[in-house]
Amino acid sequence: MTLTIKRGLEADGILNGAGNEKWHTSNINQILRNEKYIGDALLQKTYTTDFLTKTRVKNHGVVPQYYVENSHEAIIPREIFMQVQEELIQRRIVHTSPNGKSRTFSCIHCFSNMIVCGGCGEVFRRVHWNNRGKKSIVWRCVSRLENTGLFCEARTVLESTLEQVMVTAINQALCDKDHFLITLQKNIETVICHENSHTLTAIDKRLTELQAELLKLASSKADYEKVGDEIYRLREEKQKAQVENLGRDEMQKRITDMSAFLKEQPIGLAQYDETLVRRLIEKVTVYEDKFTVEFKSGLMVDIE
Repeated sequence: MTLTIKRGLEADGILNGAGNEKWHTSNINQILRNEKYIGDALLQKTYTTDFLTKTRVKNHGVVPQYYVENSHEAIIPREIFMQVQEELIQRRIVHTSPNGKSRTFSCIHCFSNMIVCGGCGEVFRRVHWNNRGKKSIVWRCVSRLENTGLFCEARTVLESTLEQVMVTAINQALCDKDHFLITLQKNIETVICHENSHTLTAIDKRLTELQAELLKLASSKADYEKVGDEIYRLREEKQKAQVENLGRDEMQKRITDMSAFLKEQPIGLAQYDETLVRRLIEKVTVYEDKFTVEFKSGLMVDIE
């Protein structure tokens, strides 16, 4: 993601903070994660090691850090910043194998990290075959391509077969759209019932009070450790609630998107549509006798 942003900025001739045309992915990573752009401040990112020379070093947990919300005017909406943080988290690890190995995000192909083995639980990888001059593109379980410590005899699947499976699954959902729409509506109601907005409101109110107190103590150079500890505890509690809410919001968005597609699509698909697959499909599990297609809305369809 950062490499794509880097290339886009350089292609558009946008200068970095130092006035140079060349961007570095490390700088872009810092920008994407910098809480200052949404009006927040993290106190004591660095600390003084020598008061005579005024030497300051990066704080790696040697002294406590305190996060203060709305300490200055924001230049980026908080909602957009949180969406970026969520995307960064999702891209760190998208699949953890049964042997504990983590496989990171890859967007080279639509099916990357989407096709999963129903036998060993590993992901499938795209392979170019050339059998006696006949070229084909297939997907094979990673356990059959590298030493994962897992024995697997999963079948090899033609890419064209997977594309047809996607088309069939989407068309099956369209054929039974009335049933699926009822299920989706029930899922939305379930998601809404588990919202914890009241908890977040109470935490935010208390944090505002504590942060105002912290800024006064810090400006007067008074001891603010007790207040800081309370803020730190509440921040952890708030972060947990926000993560839960983000997950529910994302699921509600996916359900709404699937409902809109079922209502708007008048006829079935005649051919494979990559854009639609990226929009609707979460995962495809390959078994010996079937494919289980899982939509991002949580709906599941078996294709034999």
